[in-house]
Amino acid sequence: MGVESFQGLAHTVQTVAIAALIAVACYYFPKINLNAQLAKLPAFGAESGEKQRTEFLKHGKDMYLQGYEKFKNQVFRMTTSDGAETLVISPQFLPELRKLPDTVVSFPKAIEELMEVKYTGLLADEPLGIHAIRADLTPALARLNPVVYSEVLQALEEFMPKCEDWTAVNIYGKLVSMVATITGSLITAQLDIKKLRPLFKPWFAPRLPSVQRLHEAEKNLASFLEPVVRARQDAEKNDPDWQKPDDMLTWLMNRQGEFGVRSTHQLAKLLLGLVFASIHTTTLTATNILYTLAVSTEYIEPLREEIRQVMGENGDTISTRALQQMMKLDSFMKETVRFYPPGFTSFQRKVLRGFTLSNGQYIPAGAKIEVASHAVYQDPVNHPNSEPADVFDGYRSYKLRQGGTASDHARNQFVTTNEQNLMFGYGKHACPGRFFAANEIKMILANLILNYDFKNEDGSKVRYSQLNMGRQSSPDAKKNLLFKRVEV
Repeated sequence: MGVESFQGLAHTVQTVAIAALIAVACYYFPKINLNAQLAKLPAFGAESGEKQRTEFLKHGKDMYLQGYEKFKNQVFRMTTSDGAETLVISPQFLPELRKLPDTVVSFPKAIEELMEVKYTGLLADEPLGIHAIRADLTPALARLNPVVYSEVLQALEEFMPKCEDWTAVNIYGKLVSMVATITGSLITAQLDIKKLRPLFKPWFAPRLPSVQRLHEAEKNLASFLEPVVRARQDAEKNDPDWQKPDDMLTWLMNRQGEFGVRSTHQLAKLLLGLVFASIHTTTLTATNILYTLAVSTEYIEPLREEIRQVMGENGDTISTRALQQMMKLDSFMKETVRFYPPGFTSFQRKVLRGFTLSNGQYIPAGAKIEVASHAVYQDPVNHPNSEPADVFDGYRSYKLRQGGTASDHARNQFVTTNEQNLMFGYGKHACPGRFFAANEIKMILANLILNYDFKNEDGSKVRYSQLNMGRQSSPDAKKNLLFKRVEV
């Protein structure tokens, strides 16, 4: 090799090495800077790395409660399931945080990470879906509720056994079937991914059976939708008498061009995301309420009487007005969620630009923030005019609504979102589908309460334990309740 060739090779190697160093620096410097900024904030939990990650997966609920008590009215950091630190924000800062634009704190970016979108492919906070729910579904609820109620009755008839005598029923499984036709794989995929160590996710996550089932469901739904979409497009173009179906697919198709959703496959992906949210929230919440009622039988007859009376005043059906009048049932639903939420945190955001809170604490870009919502629910400060926070009172919200102001009436409903009620989020990104979900849950529960007695399979008065993992909580899907039909 000549001197010139050797010098050229050396120069190339040097250039590649410098480029590699620059790339490494660009990758690691923001992380180093973020960690340096986070280190200035108080930390809960002395351990770090794998030991702390495992501790969080096992005892996340207690860690949030203890951290909330220790660092009340300020921000603290805690290592979570992905091995990184999250910042837990006091709810007192929510009014100022809600004013920040999405260019500063991003809900979609946070949800992408929480839902493991990189591996599941589910769309997070897709604008077209959000628009369809807000602009089409929610305003149409009064019109659609009779249809939904009819479907609830048919689903109960189809999936619930006769129960002429005490009959064991896996109510979680029945509820999944009632709520949607696409079932288990959508619910379990992102939970399976959470169990993986961060280092292994890129390799193992796509190979998880639940993730593969999710992608298969996406393909199947796209194949199903293709002829349906084509038929609707042809009918709209060629049949002047054709009436558009009043459903989510129509609402999405009406605006898909405006939102840049061009293909049927994109529509399928969007629908899967909406179905995931619907099944997950509705099924878990309804199951938790039934598990709680099964060991709180003193509530069943008063709730049954309220349902009978309200239906009698509304043509023996569950209309929109009837749903609003079932205030005791609404209260029991709300109290159950206060004790058994589907997750221990809310208001998840990814910080895109650093900012300073009113107490002087600086929140750096790249940080993930959330509020320990379950700890907020259990804080005695938030229950000054009712039973102690650690006492289950199914009529807590009902009592606060009776004889109170219009504000008291509004603040204490199941669907209300504020600094003390965070199940459905907070601010402009609060769950837009919560009104439909609440109606659906209430219709299912009202019919089960009206038509059945139920109790734990072993007859015990101890509520089935929750299955907690990190920031998430769910009822034990394998448990049965005993159901027996009653004379209405």
